[in-house]
Amino acid sequence: MAKLLFSLLLIVSGLIFGYLWQQRLRRTDRENVIPALRKGLQKFTLLFLVPVAFTAAVWVVSFADLRIAFLPAIGAQSLLLGGVLGLAVARILKRDGKQKGVLFCCGSFTNIGSIGALVAFVFLGESGFGLVTMYKMFEEIIYYTIGFPIARYYSGAGGSMPFFMRIREVSRDPFVRAATSSFFAGLALNLSGLPRPPFFETITGIFVPFGTFILLVSIGLGMRFSKIGNYLVEGVMISAIKFAAVPALAVSTAYALGFADINDGLPLKVVLIASSMPVAFNALIASSLYNLDLDMANSCWLISTGSLIFVLPLLAYLLTLM
Repeated sequence: MAKLLFSLLLIVSGLIFGYLWQQRLRRTDRENVIPALRKGLQKFTLLFLVPVAFTAAVWVVSFADLRIAFLPAIGAQSLLLGGVLGLAVARILKRDGKQKGVLFCCGSFTNIGSIGALVAFVFLGESGFGLVTMYKMFEEIIYYTIGFPIARYYSGAGGSMPFFMRIREVSRDPFVRAATSSFFAGLALNLSGLPRPPFFETITGIFVPFGTFILLVSIGLGMRFSKIGNYLVEGVMISAIKFAAVPALAVSTAYALGFADINDGLPLKVVLIASSMPVAFNALIASSLYNLDLDMANSCWLISTGSLIFVLPLLAYLLTLM
């Protein structure tokens, strides 16, 4: 219960603090500083706090069972399935092209890195947090080589970048480089056999929740509640994808691969948590970038994120059964 309350409190307080900060800046006619402020907070977290924490966590993860190598494939499967189901929702609801792009992005793009990593850390400790880095290994590649081009396609914009050029652009992204470098640095230290200094446990214990809080503050700085009531149906259906359909397939796949028999089922529990997260803020970025229905994207994001109030207690209960 304490872990559950801590997770909920951190998520809610981060979003509320960011939103109230945004409102204060708007009241004092300083809303022009919001984009730079959000980007600065995200850079500090994603280029410093998160890489250090990931490196420290991966250093002590057990890779004795090679079946864990399937984690990235399960993560990729979940992201792609969510996108396909998002398009199915668009077809059922008979939404137009730009709204199809939004529903694809909201179905696919998942908040694994901040909220998912936090929940895994709080519920499962450093080892669970470290395995999240493997689960999300292909996340950015899928977003930038598949998700963003599909969003562009449904926007009606012509032309597209060749696949291998998109791969090259992704590899140059500093956030992608930081994430992959931290994982492989931790893996190298893990395989080297060097014992990890005890103070790293304190570092991860501070950096993970603090980094998540800062990222949520940056998200709160961009939150908009306008027109959310117009997209309740879409928000509920996307939430059903995120919290039911995708986790069901992901956990079934992990179970079939024998994840329940590895390290007291730790990889299976990581899959359950990471595949049960809400819409990622990247869905709003893609919708804004390609002039899709930003109000719909914002509504799906808010509804799915707000649903964590009910989803996290359920996850806590399911973890006790594994």
